[in-house]
Amino acid sequence: MEIGIIGSGPIGRTLAGHLMALGNHVSIANSRGPASLAGVATETGATAATVEQASRARDVVIIAIPEKAVPQLPLGFLVATSAVVVDTGNYYPSRDGRISEIDGGLAESAWVARVLGRPVVKAFNNIVAPSLATRAVQAGSPGRICLAVAGDEIPAKEIILRLIDAIGFDAIDAGTLAESWRQQPGAPAYCRDLGTEGLKAALADANPALIDTYRAQADEVARPYFA
Repeated sequence: MEIGIIGSGPIGRTLAGHLMALGNHVSIANSRGPASLAGVATETGATAATVEQASRARDVVIIAIPEKAVPQLPLGFLVATSAVVVDTGNYYPSRDGRISEIDGGLAESAWVARVLGRPVVKAFNNIVAPSLATRAVQAGSPGRICLAVAGDEIPAKEIILRLIDAIGFDAIDAGTLAESWRQQPGAPAYCRDLGTEGLKAALADANPALIDTYRAQADEVARPYFA
């Protein structure tokens, strides 16, 4: 497939390496431009690109940037693309500032979809980057980690479910984008290396009455990393 990745942090860089290893054509971009990505391109084999170029990828566009940067994306390209757009982001107020719609109850990726003006799939956010980088194994292997995939378009989710399996992880359909709060920061499924049944149980255990508490606790833990 032709895949564009916007964001060259740990998640974006790791996904570039995995996806290149599968034989895909991968471009990776960040806000600093292709010249800043020479090391990432050498490490992963992906093509350093502009954000606009990565946004034009034919099959999948993966957004791996802080929520505060989403409104600065080239919205025209993303609205027009027929590619599946994947949001890997997480909302941390101490990094992103307060986003009133999310604070008011809108799921993070539902907010991203609203900003972009198009559907998105939520994936790759409930795993820490070191696990994504090192714990991929063949299907059927003991201890295979499972990832949650949420979204409103079943064909788009199926593409990402298959992609995750090919990378080396189990994956489950975690419901609609509105339900993706179950894999947001602080929720029981967030940043835990769980198998399929464990992830299903963690998603089910999430309490909607505790969304603000989950977020506040996760933000407090992450705050030192954003200082």
